[in-house]
Amino acid sequence: MVSPIISPQQHRRYLAHWLLNPDRNQADEHQFKHPWWQVMCLTGVDYFSTLGYQPGIAALAAGALSPLATLILVLVTLFGALPIYRQVAKLSPHGEGSIAMLERLLPRWQGKLFVLVLLGFACTDFIITITLSAADATAHLVENPLLSGVLQGQMVPLTLVLIALLAAIFLKGFQEAIGLAVALVAIYLTLNLVVIGVGGYQMLQQPTLLGNWQAALTVTSPWRMLGVAVLLFPKLALGLSGFETGVALMPLVEGGPADTETLPMGRIRNTHRLLTTAAVIMSFFLLTSSVVTTVLIPAAAFQTGGQANGRALAYLAHQYLGNGFGTVYDLSTIAILWFAGASAMAGLLNLVPRYLPRYGMAPEWAGAVRPLVLVFTAIAFTVTLIFDASVEAQGGAYATGVLVLMSSAAVAVTLAAHRRGAKWGAIAFGLVALVFFYTTIANVFERPDGIRIAAFFITAIIVTSMVSRVFRSTELRVTGVELDETAQALIAQFQDQPVRLIAHRREKGEAALEYQLKEQQVREDSHLPTPQPMIFLEVQVFDASVFIDVIQVKGVEVGGYPILRVQSSAVPNAIAALLLYLRDQTGTLPHVYFEWVEGNPMKYLLRFVLFGEGDVPLVTRKVLRKAEPDPLRRPRIHVSG
Repeated sequence: MVSPIISPQQHRRYLAHWLLNPDRNQADEHQFKHPWWQVMCLTGVDYFSTLGYQPGIAALAAGALSPLATLILVLVTLFGALPIYRQVAKLSPHGEGSIAMLERLLPRWQGKLFVLVLLGFACTDFIITITLSAADATAHLVENPLLSGVLQGQMVPLTLVLIALLAAIFLKGFQEAIGLAVALVAIYLTLNLVVIGVGGYQMLQQPTLLGNWQAALTVTSPWRMLGVAVLLFPKLALGLSGFETGVALMPLVEGGPADTETLPMGRIRNTHRLLTTAAVIMSFFLLTSSVVTTVLIPAAAFQTGGQANGRALAYLAHQYLGNGFGTVYDLSTIAILWFAGASAMAGLLNLVPRYLPRYGMAPEWAGAVRPLVLVFTAIAFTVTLIFDASVEAQGGAYATGVLVLMSSAAVAVTLAAHRRGAKWGAIAFGLVALVFFYTTIANVFERPDGIRIAAFFITAIIVTSMVSRVFRSTELRVTGVELDETAQALIAQFQDQPVRLIAHRREKGEAALEYQLKEQQVREDSHLPTPQPMIFLEVQVFDASVFIDVIQVKGVEVGGYPILRVQSSAVPNAIAALLLYLRDQTGTLPHVYFEWVEGNPMKYLLRFVLFGEGDVPLVTRKVLRKAEPDPLRRPRIHVSG
């Protein structure tokens, strides 16, 4: 039996449908809410997984002072990051995060550009989370004593495979993420508790090691140690990751029965529990793991190529609990590190569609999940190849992304407190912002590669966004037309005859002579008879940086001349939307009359893209041609003068 032949065109249609249209489960996925502790585990696969490499990084950076530097990290976490993000959750309860707060505080183009820069840092944070976590999972796999002989030298291919598997989960639908995250976090934290407990027991059994560490600390004065620990603290900044993701996943948190869309107090309260519990758990593990690894592991083992490099707790698991338990620990670490990329991917899929398509700075397909997953996966592949799947090489970029986002959150919360008149709150949050600024600047000077990578992401986002904005500028860009009663009455006069509009740039808009001269000129240039009734149309641009809006049409009369006054983000798009609206309401094709525009076409193109004006007649025609392909149903454009 011969199977039916499917043409290449059909294959392309099937592929496009699969990419751009979510399946039923994906479409309904956002409807499901979960208890806060389950969502905490989803964010925790990113946050808690840093235990896989954080103790080693701390020991490598601070040596014997690692526990003291980690204590400072814990204090910043509990009394700096946690209060900041509790405020972010309260002020941005729908998962928009600190970026949306700053967007509201900074209007127009400067706000949009600032958001694009922050999105660049967010992409740095989340993409490097995916690649760094996968690389560290591979390192645990390769360094396992039972597998090291077979897998040695295969870091890059194995890391790419882990990233591809993560992408496959998102392409499939990512339905069981929270259940898997709960299991992974429970197993991983339990195993870490066992390793740290055994490490504490070994410290008691080997008092010489503890004495050697204490002797190393007493070489200098306590105040000098504290000062050095403060200076070394920025190198431990990776332990602050996870807060931004926790806020981004707020829509998944189950609220209370009294929650409303505008004020979901139950969701806010449960998110506060999520953030606080995660911070307390992580603080305990950071501090205790730093102590046992610093005391029990020789300093040389932390160095590049050493057995504890990037895997300090795994080293202790094999050393004191045997290769069997150590392998189980390695597998749990590999699993949670690999799945940490899921939290980052979810953050990217929440952030990018929320901003770029709405700004007109991304194609329409950027609002779909699967194409974005493929794009982010391709970027992750590229980053992995560039850094040769090195955990240490990517640490600077990761810390830079995390710290900039946390600094922006601190600034947003400080400004919000200042605006509502909370003087002492603004001072307290401002001090936290200074701590994050210090940490960010110190990290940038220590590891400048991080800011270079972030600059690449920022440049790529801004350039592609502007190109997309230009290509999408002739879309209709209007989601609705709303007329007040006067405007409706003016339109109702045109029964069984086309509405004729005179496009007019208002000068004063108060003297009838202005409209009399304009109407006389249009009638002479277009050879329109005097009895033919006409309405003036005036469009005022209120914020050209807005891409999609609902236009408000207000009807007025000046000296007997009827006028429709519109507020919009772009003049041509508003005129085109109003013409199509009038066509559908009256059943006849409306006409609009323009004057020719003289000048440099490139100058008018830039004016249109940046300021919503430019060569209005030409662009209005382009918008109408794209919105209405049938020329017989397209409103009429007249240009004269």
